[in-house]
Amino acid sequence: MKRFILILVLFLAGCVTDELAVMKADINQLKKDSYDIKKETSETKSAFKTEIADIKEKSAKEDSLNAIRESMVSLRSEVSGISKDLQSLTGRFDENKYFIDKSLKDKSSEMDLLRSQITALETQVKEIQTKLSSKTDTDTAPKDKPDVKDVKKEKKSETEEAKTPEIKDPAKAYEAAYASFKNKKYKEAREKFDAFQKEFPKDKLAGNAQFWIAEAYYAEEDYAGAIVEYDALLKNYPSSEKAPGALLKQGYSFIEMGDKKAARGILEQLKEKYPKSKEAALAKKKLEEMNKKGQK
Repeated sequence: MKRFILILVLFLAGCVTDELAVMKADINQLKKDSYDIKKETSETKSAFKTEIADIKEKSAKEDSLNAIRESMVSLRSEVSGISKDLQSLTGRFDENKYFIDKSLKDKSSEMDLLRSQITALETQVKEIQTKLSSKTDTDTAPKDKPDVKDVKKEKKSETEEAKTPEIKDPAKAYEAAYASFKNKKYKEAREKFDAFQKEFPKDKLAGNAQFWIAEAYYAEEDYAGAIVEYDALLKNYPSSEKAPGALLKQGYSFIEMGDKKAARGILEQLKEKYPKSKEAALAKKKLEEMNKKGQK
C-alpha cells in the first residue's frame, strides 16, 4: 500500500513537473508573442504616423495647388480686364491720332496758304517800293536851272551831315532809332533801325529792331508792308522775345486788310506756340470777338 502511494506521489510529482514545464513554455511563448505584438504595434504606429504625414503633405500640396489654381483664375480675369482696357485705349489712341493728323493737315494747308499770301504781299510791297523809289528819284532829280540858294543849302546840308558823327555804340544807335519811332517819325525810325541791323547784325537787339521796323509800317497803316516785316522777324529771329508780338500784330494786319481767314490761322498759331504769353491771351480775346461777329 505504501509502495502504491509512493508510486502515486511520484507519478503526480512527475505530472506536475511536466505541467510546470509546459506552463513555463507557454509563458515564454506568451512573452514572445507579447513582444512580437508590441513590436508589430510599434511598427504599425510608425507606419501610421508616416501615412498620416504623407496624407497631410498631400493635403497641403492639394491646398497649394488649389490656391495656385485660384490665383491663376484671378490672374486670367485680370489679364482679360487689362486686355479690354488696352483695346479701349488703342481705339482711343487711333481715334485721337486720326483727329491730330487731320488737324495737322488742316494747319499745314492753312500755313501754305498764309505763306503764299505773304509771298504775294512781299511781291506787292517790292513793286510799291520800286515805284516809290522811282518817284523819289524823279522828284529829287536836278532841274535845268537850279537855284543858287538851293545849291548852297544842299551843300550846307551835306557838310552838316558829314560833320555828324556816326554812332558806333549799339545801345545809343538803338535808342536814337527808338526815339524817332516814339516821335512818330516812322520813316526815319525805319531807316535808323535798318542801319542798326546792318551795323550790328549779331546784336541782341537786332530782332527788336526788326519788330519796330514792322511796327512803323503798322503805325502808318501800311499793313501789307507790316506783314512782310513781321514775317521777316519770325524767319530771321525765331527765338526773339518779340516773336509772339509779331504774330499778334501780323494777325491784326490781316484783319485790317479784310483777310479774316488768314488772321484766324495766325492767331491760332500764336495760341498754340506761345500759350502762356500775354499775346496769346489777346489772340484768344480777338478770336472770341471774331466768333461773336460771325467772321470767318
